[in-house]
Amino acid sequence: MLLRLCAAAFVSLLTVGSVQAQVRTPSRLPDPRSEFVRQCAPRMLGRWEHPEAVCSCLHDHAAAAVEDRDLREALLRGITETGVPTIETDWVPVSKQGEIGPTFTKIAKPTLQCMFDPAK
Repeated sequence: MLLRLCAAAFVSLLTVGSVQAQVRTPSRLPDPRSEFVRQCAPRMLGRWEHPEAVCSCLHDHAAAAVEDRDLREALLRGITETGVPTIETDWVPVSKQGEIGPTFTKIAKPTLQCMFDPAK
């Protein structure tokens, strides 16, 4: 009887310990900004002295200037795939393809700022 009681207590301690371990370890969802910088920086190597700073700046200033979600996502995709601000027409809905040009006009100044002085 004492052996069963000790065994039950041991099993419950193991169960509580594993539950506490699961509670303490938060699920790590990727941070969209960090993921963007991780994908972008290799495209900037050799072009810029501080590729992570350029990528961070492009995310925080150039892409942030684009209010439309579809255009912003297409722009971020273009940067991560090519290393330069790019939007392919098939990346945005047909109804928004006419906004691609004005989007580039809007991001021109922050993009140049990011590429030539990303610290600001």
